[in-house]
Amino acid sequence: MGLVYYDMGDYSKALLSHEKALEIRQQSLPSNHPLLALSYSNIGFMYKSMGEYAKALSYYEKALEIRRHSLPPNHPDSAWSHNNIGNVYNKVHDYVKALSFHEKALEMRQQSLPANHPDLAHSYANIGIVYENLSEHSKALSFYERAVDIGQRSLLSNNRNLEKWRKNLDRIKQKLK
Repeated sequence: MGLVYYDMGDYSKALLSHEKALEIRQQSLPSNHPLLALSYSNIGFMYKSMGEYAKALSYYEKALEIRRHSLPPNHPDSAWSHNNIGNVYNKVHDYVKALSFHEKALEMRQQSLPANHPDLAHSYANIGIVYENLSEHSKALSFYERAVDIGQRSLLSNNRNLEKWRKNLDRIKQKLK
């Protein structure tokens, strides 16, 4: 239900729904269960969407901690936690920390996923965004190109993320002219 409310733009109801899911899971699952991490991550996403970055970071960090203790090293879900934390740091303009978390997510994904997996494209695109924010446009270009390349090989041509990555690539090419 939380995702439906989110898609409708009702972040308050989405947050309440995710908090209720967390409460139910806390009552029925052990404290290190990966589904608890999913609930924490969903709540973090709601707070990020609402611009409450400190709260988002807190929930994303809880999700990461559970995943560190309950999943194998380099598990793709742990990579998503690093990705989410990196996105928050990017939003608050702490680009050094953002880059560190995105690079860790990329490293984990490279070790656990096939070379053309779309999650790798997410990492490349996120690193490109950080480099663009740091005004390191040629580095951003390289990462955007990798994201688009993987996206074109693994996603439908009208995929929302692929379209976004292409726009990022076009924008950075314009900045480099």
